[in-house]
Amino acid sequence: MQVEEDGNTIVVWKATYIYWGILALCALLLGYIFWDGLEYMEYIWGSQEEYSYGYLIPLISLFFVWQKKDDLQQNGFAGSWKWLPVLLFGLGLYFVGELSTLYTVIQYAFLLTLYGLLLTILGWRGFRIIWAPLLLLVFMIPLPLFLYQGLSAKLQLISTDLGVWVIRLFDISVYVEGNVIDLGVYKLQVVEACSGLRYLFPLMTLGFIAAYLYKVALWKRVVVFISTIPITVLMNSFRIGAIGVMVEYWGQSMAEGFLHDFEGWVIFMACTLILILEMWALARIGDADCSLSEVFGLDSPKALPVDAKVYKKRMRTPSSLFASLMFITIAVFFSSSLGHREQIIPERKEFASFPLELGDWKGRSDKLESIYLNILKLTDYVIADYVGPNGKSVNFYVAYYASQTKGDSAHSPRSCLPGGGWQIASLKQKTLDGAVHGQPINVNRVVIKRGEYKQLVYYWFQEQGLNITNEYMVKWYLFWNALTKNRTDGALIRLTTMLSPDENMQDADKRLEDFVRQVSGTLADYVPG
Repeated sequence: MQVEEDGNTIVVWKATYIYWGILALCALLLGYIFWDGLEYMEYIWGSQEEYSYGYLIPLISLFFVWQKKDDLQQNGFAGSWKWLPVLLFGLGLYFVGELSTLYTVIQYAFLLTLYGLLLTILGWRGFRIIWAPLLLLVFMIPLPLFLYQGLSAKLQLISTDLGVWVIRLFDISVYVEGNVIDLGVYKLQVVEACSGLRYLFPLMTLGFIAAYLYKVALWKRVVVFISTIPITVLMNSFRIGAIGVMVEYWGQSMAEGFLHDFEGWVIFMACTLILILEMWALARIGDADCSLSEVFGLDSPKALPVDAKVYKKRMRTPSSLFASLMFITIAVFFSSSLGHREQIIPERKEFASFPLELGDWKGRSDKLESIYLNILKLTDYVIADYVGPNGKSVNFYVAYYASQTKGDSAHSPRSCLPGGGWQIASLKQKTLDGAVHGQPINVNRVVIKRGEYKQLVYYWFQEQGLNITNEYMVKWYLFWNALTKNRTDGALIRLTTMLSPDENMQDADKRLEDFVRQVSGTLADYVPG
């Protein structure tokens, strides 16, 4: 509805049944188009604790839009054709995501299409009234996995270091290696679940909502939202340190079971309390010194003045809404014609049959623990220690993914190595001439240290015949190959060798280069090109 005020006279514009019918039809058709992406997003909400708050986001967003009903009524708006390209771009992005079978692309395309539809109906004048509630919907979409992995690895190390600092405040001897805190009687491992992301995502969402309801200067709102990041990191680190202290005094049960989970809830509530105290303090700063209750709270839609003369008129359905319906209907037709696009999974040998003799190299296979397999979510792998003719060994590891569309993809050693207690001393790219059937191959050459020990690591990504060293280029080729080849398979290949105290780095390089040449011919049967 649209309201215009003229003294004591108010004209209320009511949308016709045709208007609401077309709008409802657009919503239904968009639900049909984006169903797979939205269904998978709901699956993530239900299966990963850090995104479990996602169920509430659409409801909260709708409530905040309803809350602005009076502002929408009192500010005239009309459809706008100039925003139609936003809707078309969102629909186009959907087809890109559908063809590449990447759910993240489809989910962001849904939001962009929704924003485009509302812009064409309301115009910028109406859209800007509810832009914040609509922006809140961004928080319901899970992060792309490669961003999640990188963020999680960094937060694990930061939380570990700060947690150790807390433990040492209590004069407790502790040794730390990467994300492993050794208390002597117990090793406390800061795994991915303890990185703090389970607090960070919901607290950032809560911070955005709080900033929206906080009726103060813009800079104070920004501070409230941004502060959720350091609050989460510090409180999660405090939790890790507190667990270490309790394990030292009251035993290992303090780090396991119900107590471990209960401590998590306590810390999150403490984060929320700190956020409220911060808002109270900010409300006291500046010229407008006031209490928190005066500047924070929910507003209800304003009722029309009792003594006002109200005239009801029907609002004309904007032509831009008909145009939006037409383009959405066309998108439905093309979406249906695509059918269900099954990925091509190439034939390959299983790593169970990977040879343990490669020229002069003799190998002994190993296995990954289930805790790591649950995190990596790989399709197949091989991990083995090969000993060369000079008695020196090379650890060989390949993680293969038949499909990388549902959040499963190779974890970069750049993020994982520091978590094992090893520090990266140097990292650069190196070209091995003639390593694969006479052709050169590019590798990431990493020197890692832990105390007096050193290791040399070569690693690269093999994406359907492409040799890639840059983690971000891997994501681009994953998208491009999914779009053009309907394939998302790929692998991480990593070689590691320990340096003897009397050995120089050139010997280690020679050892890894020799092993690459030995294994490259065999590897092609297990990692398809």
